Amino acid sequence: MLEVEIKARVKIKQIQGKLNGLGARPLGEEHQRDIYFSHPCRDFKERDEALRVRRIKNEYFLTYKGPKLDEETKTREEIEIKVGKGIVSLLEKLGFSKLREIEKKRSFYQWENLAISLDKVEGLGEFLEVEGKSYIDKERIFKLLKKLGISRKELIRESYLEMLEEQ
Repeated sequence: MLEVEIKARVKIKQIQGKLNGLGARPLGEEHQRDIYFSHPCRDFKERDEALRVRRIKNEYFLTYKGPKLDEETKTREEIEIKVGKGIVSLLEKLGFSKLREIEKKRSFYQWENLAISLDKVEGLGEFLEVEGKSYIDKERIFKLLKKLGISRKELIRESYLEMLEEQ
């Protein structure tokens, strides 16, 4: 599946007010713990790929993220599969190594057909992520950003993992 995504550093309280003013629908919040893995014989960083296990309560999701496909956004192939708790042990038995864990509190909103996340990421701060499912959504995303007062210059193409690795 294709994921068209943007990210920007924000102040969550300000953006929540603006989202409410635009009629965005709040969908709830959750705590997420992500474990990123390195491959035993393939450099994910060099290939601009990622392999992650996300834990939400007692549910686990294995996600592959492919290389970014455009220069403005974080558009990339994403494959996500619901898995069991043993996935971390299985990956380690296969030679994958834990690279880094990232914890965040995520609040969800819906505006038109776009998925909006407000993230408080441990060690990084507060962020807005907006996702669509096709290239058509790219212009809708930029339209929403304009309404929120976020310019294209403020966009971040790096993942939370890349940002933490740079620190």
